[in-house]
Amino acid sequence: MVRCSRVLVVLIAMLPFQAVARELDVRVADARGAPVPDAVVTAVPRANYTSLPAVPSPKTHIIDQKNETFIPYIEVFRPGDSVVFHNSDHTRHHVYSFAPARQFEFVLAPGESSTPLPLTQSGVIAVGCNIHDQMITYFYVTEAPFVARSDGDGRARIDLPPGSFDVRVWHPRQRPGSPDNAQAFTAAADAAPAGLAYTLTLLPDQRDAHDPERSGY
Repeated sequence: MVRCSRVLVVLIAMLPFQAVARELDVRVADARGAPVPDAVVTAVPRANYTSLPAVPSPKTHIIDQKNETFIPYIEVFRPGDSVVFHNSDHTRHHVYSFAPARQFEFVLAPGESSTPLPLTQSGVIAVGCNIHDQMITYFYVTEAPFVARSDGDGRARIDLPPGSFDVRVWHPRQRPGSPDNAQAFTAAADAAPAGLAYTLTLLPDQRDAHDPERSGY
């Protein structure tokens, strides 16, 4: 099973902030203390900033399908970004989502790619394959100015300008109805790196369920 373990730091800690940025080190673990990769960490200012960096230009993300697995498992988007699905397998895939933020479906033969699909609304978009039930990926579409994704050690790092922030962690396997886990964090110029810790109660990973009878479609 493929896992994407590199840290994804999206985004907009741009040059005007870098000289005075303070590094926030977030550690995410499950209830047993094991590190949690692919958790999305967002930091949102608690007060209005007058000089936030410009929003990055829209980009197109590629989601591959290989070995009956979506790669990556989690992808972070900004509203206005697009996604293209590519099928690197030797079997058909029927990609779909019923998420309120974006509903769609594509049937992709081996080697085919979808047309670019724009994602205009913030929210979480769960994507599956109607042929291979274990296949799933999640799109986290957010306007948060600072975002990172935890690596294989359950760590995510964000450089923040001076100010106060609400820091939250999201993971697709959190139990429904989990309480808001926002923590307040104040970044001060030239201060030492600081850390926050989160413990998540997670459901089983449905990618581990594999139905061999549906693999050869």
